Amino acid sequence: MKLRQPSLSERCQIQRSNIRQMKQYEKLSIPFTCVKGFFTILAEKEELSMIDLRNVEKTYFSAAGDIHALQKTNLHINAGEIFGIIGLSGAGKSTLIRCINMLEVPTGGQVFVDGQELTAMNNQQLRKARQNIGMIFQHFNLLASRTVYDNVAFPLEIQGLPQDEIKKRVQPLLELVQLQDRGDYYPSQLSGGQKQRVGIARALASDPKVLLCDEATSALDPQTTKSILDLLKDINKRLNLTIVMITHQMEVVKEVCDRVAVIENGVIIEEGSMVDVFTDPQQPTTKDFVKSINNVELPALLQSSAISDTYQEGSKLIVRLSFIGNSAGDPIVSGMVKKFDVDINIIYGNIDSLKDLPFGTLVIEVSGTACGIKKALQYLHEQQLKVEVIGYVS
Repeated sequence: MKLRQPSLSERCQIQRSNIRQMKQYEKLSIPFTCVKGFFTILAEKEELSMIDLRNVEKTYFSAAGDIHALQKTNLHINAGEIFGIIGLSGAGKSTLIRCINMLEVPTGGQVFVDGQELTAMNNQQLRKARQNIGMIFQHFNLLASRTVYDNVAFPLEIQGLPQDEIKKRVQPLLELVQLQDRGDYYPSQLSGGQKQRVGIARALASDPKVLLCDEATSALDPQTTKSILDLLKDINKRLNLTIVMITHQMEVVKEVCDRVAVIENGVIIEEGSMVDVFTDPQQPTTKDFVKSINNVELPALLQSSAISDTYQEGSKLIVRLSFIGNSAGDPIVSGMVKKFDVDINIIYGNIDSLKDLPFGTLVIEVSGTACGIKKALQYLHEQQLKVEVIGYVS
């Protein structure tokens, strides 16, 4: 990340002791870092904040007992990225996304979208601010009595736009979601995937800066899900739209997301780049999500074998390798065989992609002399991959 060095006068203006000035940067959602006591503005445009949740809480009060759906939640989402929030049913993810556009009013904390604090707005200001936040739903929420065209036009009619202006907006959106020949159809005449495309076009009608997706693909079959995810990726690139996706499907996260947060019992338990979270999960819940689509368990034959930490004559070393990016195509195994006096047996292998990045796992059995195995293992550690030594088997 590149930093622009401030001039002397700028540094005097934004010293750490000047709290009022610092708060102005926060309100503008300008990211900064502290270098030798001074706040330095980051130059990269793509790192500008679009959504900030600060200590957001949501409690549902009832005579039967209070439910703490969100607990002191802090989240930072950059402009133009696709951010995934994944969790089990009841984890609080839908409550979280509905707090972003204030469909659910937080019990405590602050919500900032595009530099504006939504939690400080009155109803009139909030209605205006929500025009910059589109939302699509799991069950589409289309109006059955209106055509595809009229469903997309509906939010613009609510805003009071004239019909000629509405037409100028709706027709390009129908082309964007590939429904230009379905404008006169009713929802009952559409497939599930087509209905969700209508929902996406309607959400984009107000030209928002943020698109919230609440389980947008959960009701769709795998093939239709992929087409909707491809559409969302295309929209993200074309419009530089910030997209927040709520899901319980890790497959969705690895297909489209740049970064991801894992929520459990109303608490963000893990957050990071999608690649980091997927390849090196830290929390048990995250590991379970990763296991659901990436088989990291040892084969049954190995699980029933006695595994030792030390080499004995004739024993074989079991190693799990994880490849990422360009290293996924490197001839690592054949390189070991050529360089060292060892034999390699491939027990299990899989290659996949994380968004557009190749990712593979390989479980191998290395046999040979103690010296040869040691050199082969050292060679593996020198490569651009993750090496996990399982142990020795006889």
